[in-house]
Amino acid sequence: MKFTLHFGNNTFPDLPSAIRMVKAAEAAGFDSVVAVDHVVFPHRYTSVYPYAPGGRLPGGPGSPLPDPLIWMAAMAAVTTRLRFMTGVIILPLRDPFVLAKQVATLDSMSSGRVELGIGVGWLEEEFEALGVPFEKRGKRSDEYIAVMRKLWAEDGASFKGEFVSFDEVSSNPKPVNRAVPIVIGGHSAAAAKRAGRLGDGFFPSIGAQVDTVPLFDVMRRSAEAAGRDPKAIEIMAGCPDLLPGSGKDPRPAIEERVRQGVGRIVLPLPRFQPDLEDNLARFGETIIKQHR
Repeated sequence: MKFTLHFGNNTFPDLPSAIRMVKAAEAAGFDSVVAVDHVVFPHRYTSVYPYAPGGRLPGGPGSPLPDPLIWMAAMAAVTTRLRFMTGVIILPLRDPFVLAKQVATLDSMSSGRVELGIGVGWLEEEFEALGVPFEKRGKRSDEYIAVMRKLWAEDGASFKGEFVSFDEVSSNPKPVNRAVPIVIGGHSAAAAKRAGRLGDGFFPSIGAQVDTVPLFDVMRRSAEAAGRDPKAIEIMAGCPDLLPGSGKDPRPAIEERVRQGVGRIVLPLPRFQPDLEDNLARFGETIIKQHR
């Protein structure tokens, strides 16, 4: 079992505290840290945030939310083993050429420690502000995934799609393995099916106001229908019984996640505060070392 810390960039938006956190996480044996994404915060929105009971984004318009890729680059520079993942970047809001270049550069310069978690987005007002159609965002995302993988894999690449077309172009540097793992985020059946068809991983996210476990089988069936091995798609999920102060025995909770096919447990960083270093170190000693 691998263990990941979530909400890295918005919980630790300033450089000194972020460095302190990632160094403690690496020393404790965590596999990775996840950074979240929004380009802008609409002051007036009616879209429902699906990962909190009140349906509203945490924080407010003035809360700092560093760009996940730039934050990840800074954190990769002060670590050697810890991996970093966007969880999730809103793919249809990004230019796929620019994103492919940014992610490949970061992967190359971090010795392959990057994963690209993507989602199709839920905040329609953000799409409106950026001038990107909210409709067909799922189909646009599928196409952008194909574009980026092609640019990462080869030089002189060509592509013809509904949203993107190009002929014999190259983008360098390439990622370390000429690919970056793409993790599909989302708590819907459509996201689970997308993960089965296209993903290297599936992350239904923590805090979703629905039971996400049935989506694991939706993903597996989609993978089989696409001629893919479902076991090759890593499932990520939360586990509240492992959090500091839960008072629960972590072993049954971890065993249950293993039975469900989860390969990585995701834990929210705010729950490790205020005694960050002590809580991370204790988690490493009592849980991570016991389940490697």
